[in-house]
Amino acid sequence: MSRPITLFTGQWADLKLEILAEKMASFGYDGLELACWGEHFDILQAANSKRYCQERRDVLKRFGLDIWAISNHLVGQATCDRIDTRHKAILPIRIWGDGDPGGVRKRAAEEMKLAAKAAANLGINVVVGFTGSPIWHLLYSFPPNDPNEIQKGYKDFADIWNPILDVFEDVGVRFALEVHPTEIAYDIVTSERVLKEIDYRDCFGFNFDPSHLFWQMIDPDKFIESFPDRIYHVHIKDVAITTDGRNSILSSHLNFGEPRRGWDFRSPGRGDIDFELIIRSLNRIGYKGPLSVEWEDVEMNREHGAKEACQFIKELDFEQSKQAFDKAFGSSR
Repeated sequence: MSRPITLFTGQWADLKLEILAEKMASFGYDGLELACWGEHFDILQAANSKRYCQERRDVLKRFGLDIWAISNHLVGQATCDRIDTRHKAILPIRIWGDGDPGGVRKRAAEEMKLAAKAAANLGINVVVGFTGSPIWHLLYSFPPNDPNEIQKGYKDFADIWNPILDVFEDVGVRFALEVHPTEIAYDIVTSERVLKEIDYRDCFGFNFDPSHLFWQMIDPDKFIESFPDRIYHVHIKDVAITTDGRNSILSSHLNFGEPRRGWDFRSPGRGDIDFELIIRSLNRIGYKGPLSVEWEDVEMNREHGAKEACQFIKELDFEQSKQAFDKAFGSSR
């Protein structure tokens, strides 16, 4: 199949880009999905300098790699979230500033606009990321939620993101929200609601990551079927549900890798997701973009996992048939 296999560099931001690129090229990857933290891709430089963007491309090209998307999850998370001290750990100081919530959200929104310009300067048309959510804390309706407050949360999202999307639209770049708990869209129903709230703008779609759907007990294939024209990027990440009657699907505030959790991420092919069904669904909707490994498995050496994941996808990905299998039955006539 012609779909490129890439690696999301977010979990590798401790390595210099040159070192990481050389490693992933040797593992068989076609490219990298650059994270906009660490030193892999600097939004401010990229938004203002095509020369910087070409230098980043040249690093990848030196090892035979290409790029189809950048990812700005951490700053995107702060655009709509209820800001607290947790955000200080994930945000650059220029976004955190003095920590005033309104200022943090405003600066984050402006940087997401720059992400669109940076992508355009890099010559790509997809930015993957998060939006955060002003209403995630209202997930469980007790004390009972006011429906008007929920609707206000969606309106607040639209008010914040429509000006951001105006810039994406102007420069010909699309935003792919990674549907994920803590985001304004975390399942099929909320994804439908988000699209409606922004009047189905073409520049807003989804980064399909089956792992975050599966542990919520959502069939990932149903998500693809629900949004065939909105899958702008794909992450390959696995997950295992480990509930045994004692532990909780809500994870009990336990860290990843803790045996008492009710679910945990796994290296692709090592968990419960049926990736063959996903490939078939992606074929049916005509998705031709990258399959990007987001490697997260706290119990496995990451280089082992990244190398194995690349080979797993190469063996898994197949082209859709261009003719009915029984067409040849009449060839003897």
